[in-house]
Amino acid sequence: MLKVKKAGFYTSVQDRGRFGYRHQGVPVSGACDLIAAGRANSLLENDPDAALLEITMQGPELVFNEPTYIALSGADMEVTLDGEVLAMEQVHRVGGGSELRCSRTRNGFRTYLGIKGGLLTESVLGSRSYYPPVTRHRKLSALMELPYEPTEAFEPKLLKLSPSEFWKEEKLEAFPGPEYDLLSQKQREMLFSTRFTLGKEHDRMACQLQEHLPGHLIRMITSATLPGTVQLTPAGRLIILLRDGQTTGGYPRVLQLASRSVSVLAQKHSADRVRFVSAGN
Repeated sequence: MLKVKKAGFYTSVQDRGRFGYRHQGVPVSGACDLIAAGRANSLLENDPDAALLEITMQGPELVFNEPTYIALSGADMEVTLDGEVLAMEQVHRVGGGSELRCSRTRNGFRTYLGIKGGLLTESVLGSRSYYPPVTRHRKLSALMELPYEPTEAFEPKLLKLSPSEFWKEEKLEAFPGPEYDLLSQKQREMLFSTRFTLGKEHDRMACQLQEHLPGHLIRMITSATLPGTVQLTPAGRLIILLRDGQTTGGYPRVLQLASRSVSVLAQKHSADRVRFVSAGN
């Protein structure tokens, strides 16, 4: 068992997500930065869908009751195991009874902690990803215990990966959304020429951008949305949906982020800058 002493700011169990239920209003959820989560799992030679911890901003304090191996990826964070600092993007052996302490992220927004074999928490609708009310929990809390299979010995093919800093990019690659052609020429130009600032409204569901485009009077019926869908409100504000975002929306879908750019956006803080570029250019 992995025992939670302190939960951190917002730490949750995530895998690659929950598929096949969007028609019932259930979002895909899963790791916001799928690239970083995939790197942690690949170092441990886990199934790509293995569940791990997504740590946002301030990390938890954890006790491993049984031996295992772990790997950290994503946002840079100081993490110690029994007082020794652990390197990111590297496999580490963990003894039974060891205590892991995480500090705040130094660069980036979300760190991923993978465990050999993955976390074996409850699977609901084919996924262990937290998303209430589908799951009982929204995030970790103190005294929770998360099951995993002990591993005494493991010889990884790769001990470490070169650090990845793709998430420091400012550009977000995007395709025209279904209502893009309804925008004015000025609105289109501003979409691709403006450096936008991430607002304070920023969580696993969506993030809003501070700068506004000219407003609009476009009326449309509620339509399907995806992680990475960029919506434009009548007041001219842009909202980008993330992994826990709604499955339908009534605002024009003006852009759709490339999947890689959803991971880039997932590592941004409020007040960070981003700009849209046409995918493929």
